[in-house]
Amino acid sequence: MAREFARVGVVGLGTMGAGIVEVFARAGIEVVAVEVEAAAADHGRETLEASTQRAVDRSKLAAEDREALLSRVRVTTNLDDLADADLVVEAVPERLELKAEVFGALDKVCGPETIFASNTSSLSITELSVRTERPHQVVGMHFFNPAPVQALVEVVRTVVTDPEVLSDVTALAVTLGKSPVVCGDRAGFIANNLLFTYLNQAVGMFEAHYAGREDLDAAMRFGCGYPMGPLALMDLIGLDTAYEILDTMYKQSRNQRHAPAPILKQMITAGLLGRKSGRGFYTYAAPGSPEVVADSLTPPPPGQEAVDQRAISTVGVVGTGTMATGIAEVFAKAGYDVVVRARTEAKGEGVVAGIRKSLEKAVVKGKLSESARDETLARVRPTTTFDDLAGADLVVEAVAEDLEVKQAVFGALDDVCKPGAILATTTSSLPVVECAAATHRPDDVIGMHFFNPASVMKLVEIVSPITTSPDVTSTVRAVTAKIGKHPVLCGDRAGFIVNALLFPYLNDATAMLEANYATADDIDSAMKNGCGLPMGPFALLDVVGLDVSLAIERSLYLEFRVPGFAPAPLLEHLVTAGRLGRKTGQGFRDYQKK
Repeated sequence: MAREFARVGVVGLGTMGAGIVEVFARAGIEVVAVEVEAAAADHGRETLEASTQRAVDRSKLAAEDREALLSRVRVTTNLDDLADADLVVEAVPERLELKAEVFGALDKVCGPETIFASNTSSLSITELSVRTERPHQVVGMHFFNPAPVQALVEVVRTVVTDPEVLSDVTALAVTLGKSPVVCGDRAGFIANNLLFTYLNQAVGMFEAHYAGREDLDAAMRFGCGYPMGPLALMDLIGLDTAYEILDTMYKQSRNQRHAPAPILKQMITAGLLGRKSGRGFYTYAAPGSPEVVADSLTPPPPGQEAVDQRAISTVGVVGTGTMATGIAEVFAKAGYDVVVRARTEAKGEGVVAGIRKSLEKAVVKGKLSESARDETLARVRPTTTFDDLAGADLVVEAVAEDLEVKQAVFGALDDVCKPGAILATTTSSLPVVECAAATHRPDDVIGMHFFNPASVMKLVEIVSPITTSPDVTSTVRAVTAKIGKHPVLCGDRAGFIVNALLFPYLNDATAMLEANYATADDIDSAMKNGCGLPMGPFALLDVVGLDVSLAIERSLYLEFRVPGFAPAPLLEHLVTAGRLGRKTGQGFRDYQKK
């Protein structure tokens, strides 16, 4: 039977502490809140009153319930008032010695059965626990900001934590209306460990001028459905806060991927801390404002670059698969004449039939008129010969993800296409420059990585090898915008933007599971509830396919040779065992066959 927590103490009444007090008091628990000085205590009380009043104003809390909630909270400056607390949560500033001092003082004041919990987001719970005479009764209880709203609580165990204590605190988190996850004592725990490694990598990409800030952020928003791009999120968190978390993680792990990107220290020294200072990776209308304003790094809109562009009216598509069909539909709907090269007449007719089916669905849903459907279909012409692509201004290759096959296509296009025609590959992982090398016009070759399904997904990664002419990049960026997609520019290296950021994160999660640090369910829950991601890493891996994921991770490792990019053995073993995800009914989880 779980322990009853009738009275809880909270030490520290900053933003997080005041929020944690509110969470406990909302659940009907008496709370003793302690601050070091009277002024800080008063401010904490005001924060609690303002937060609960906002809840009343938004009809999320009744006025009488607010009064009852506030009556359960006693604010004091005396630690001795915590003597009879069943649990004390420490929420003081993120400094190890300060937190250790608090725990040492609490150890002398509280009864022998009192459980101690730290709200730290990155410091070692073990180091804090050994500053007491009750290390087996010390856990981490990491709430997320704002605590009254965010569902996730990371419950952190050490190697000596009493299993009953862990179970009791986890059960308490559930009674608070939270979604607790249990993990081991590692810097960053689950959410921050995975999140900040990803954010740090994105900062490194920006620092290396691999991609611009807007393109990095748009790639993850449109390509992965993330609520914010990595650099905008860094600005929201605060670059100084992010640096401290990464530095703490690096000191524990000695993992080079946790070492803060050098540009972070430079920006912090210059006072560029993010939104709170009015400038970070972006510039804001005022300190604390969410409004981004244009600055010297803001790119011109597509089509307005200071580069002459090529005229595009006829588009060729090579291939007849799902991607090729979707791409042909997108261009035709945007008003371009489209020639689809197929290996057989039947396959060419299949593309037209696929487009017709897609357009019919749009008509039925009222998203497209019948006349627009007919006009779109009239713009699509299938063919079985490359010669019919001779007049195309842009040709998009969308054949199998095999370099030799793609090079053969580019060789054939090089022979028939007119001078000045742009040749694009939709590869998601192969070097674009290898396709360019198969032609005598490498300056006309570029990558256009559409996401599946092409008719729906907004993102297109435009990949420019060192051989690509600037006017080709500018033209393709403008055309991509014209067909209703969001273009992002990047260099020609494995993974481009999205896969290069996404799959190391998925691999880190797999390694975390393999080390028995946390369960797959808890890791998924942490990233969904703590970071607002649309899917947890293991749910996503099962959707993508473990074999596909392994192939991408191998390509990233072979290109960058970063130890942390080496595919986790667990992923390799699952693929070997035939557990490939949803498509086989078994992956990280088992699925019912339809």
